[in-house]
Amino acid sequence: MEMAILFIAAAISVVMFFLGWVLSNKMGQGKVASAEKLAEKIVSEAEKEAAAIRNQKIIEAKDETLRLKQNFEKETRTQKQEHENRIRKLEQREQELEKRLEHLNQKENEIKRTEQSFKDRNEYLTRKQEELEAVIAEENEKLERISGMSHDEAIRELKNNLLGKAKQMAAQEVKEIRDQARLAANKEAKEIIISAIQRTAADHSSEATVSVVHLPSDEMKGRIIGREGRNIRAFENATGIDVIVDDTPEAVILSGFDPYRREIARRVLETLITDGRIHPGRIEEVVEKMTKEMEETIVELGEQAMLETGVHGLHPELVKLLGKLNFRTSYGQNVLKHSIEMAHLAGLMAAELNLDPVVAKRAALLHDIGKAVDRNTEGTHFQIGAELAKRFGEGPIVENAIISHHGEVEMTSPISALVQAADAVSGSRPGARRETLEGYIKRLEKLEGIAESFPGVAKTYAIQAGREVRVMVMPDKTSDALADQLASDISEKIQQEMEYPGQIKVTVIREYRAVDYAK
Repeated sequence: MEMAILFIAAAISVVMFFLGWVLSNKMGQGKVASAEKLAEKIVSEAEKEAAAIRNQKIIEAKDETLRLKQNFEKETRTQKQEHENRIRKLEQREQELEKRLEHLNQKENEIKRTEQSFKDRNEYLTRKQEELEAVIAEENEKLERISGMSHDEAIRELKNNLLGKAKQMAAQEVKEIRDQARLAANKEAKEIIISAIQRTAADHSSEATVSVVHLPSDEMKGRIIGREGRNIRAFENATGIDVIVDDTPEAVILSGFDPYRREIARRVLETLITDGRIHPGRIEEVVEKMTKEMEETIVELGEQAMLETGVHGLHPELVKLLGKLNFRTSYGQNVLKHSIEMAHLAGLMAAELNLDPVVAKRAALLHDIGKAVDRNTEGTHFQIGAELAKRFGEGPIVENAIISHHGEVEMTSPISALVQAADAVSGSRPGARRETLEGYIKRLEKLEGIAESFPGVAKTYAIQAGREVRVMVMPDKTSDALADQLASDISEKIQQEMEYPGQIKVTVIREYRAVDYAK
């Protein structure tokens, strides 16, 4: 770089010199001196500028050298640090490998010691087994000489002596196994059913066979009856419901066993009272109108039941029949509410058992659909319901659940068992159903009679409104093992000969009392 600067300065000097020479020749000798001075000045300034440039370049070169040196030292330090870190990691890994190798060596030594111990133990047991067999053979010979019986004869005698004890022990073992299995199964089933019941809120239902219609005044009773009773006769003929007009102030009673017709009659009578025009022609007109409105109502009720239970895609005819169940009762229980409650119960239990809750809800909701059909149709309600399910495209699982929920047809799917269980839970909860006092007493008498028909039974007591029967047996004729079998036999006979909601608990009690008197 210094050579370049000197070269530039020389070039400038040459140029100036040549310029001075030219000027001196042209301008004359008078101007040569001034030109030379100018040239010297220019050369001096060029030399100063070249020196400044040289110094600046030298400083820049030194700065660049310093910067490169610092970068090099920094990179060197970084690489040195990374190298040291790698060395430390390698040393740590080497230590870990040494520890693992030492641990494996210890394990290998332990395994060798254990194998040697097992080998020694096996040899010891083999020797003891041979010694034991020799002692047993010697003892058998002595026993044969003492008893005068051969080995086979002694075995037969021992079998005969132990046969009775073995049977008793076997019966006891069977009883314990059955008790444990029953306890575990009952606990699991109770947890599933209790969970389903707790998550299902259902109202207690109580339906009657009469409906009360309030009147604005007692004068309306005469208009309802009409001249010579023509209005009331026309009303009863058109609706099929009896009208009872008694001394009850400002009210008449509609009586009939068909809740669907009774509801139509109630709406007809309320419409006639509001309208004020009561005569046979008007009655027939209003009955026809209310019948059509009821058909719309039952469709709405069916759709509402589907929405509430989450069941979709039912055939329109099934929806209509489903809504009609709202006007059917069973032991005082509203059949539609009962079916909705069952759908919730079956769906919850199916989810607990990893079954399809949608199919379970569908089957439970439709299980009593046969009760919505006119009573003149032949067949039981579950047979009619299964036929309807098949006709309107329901699957075989739903069809079997409907026809088997009373146990008269074999179940082919776990869903059928869930529907039957949900039916029992919904029908047996307190307040769900009612029965007459006479029927209740007869059922208790029959329950006690079935239990008393077995031998060895001393007394029977039906308790908890017929939900449990306690059987007292004679202790000298029935053992503990036979008492368990007796409870099973009584339960089976009750299932075959009685109809009842829910379940009946059979408790067999065997008690021995020793009594004496101090005189």
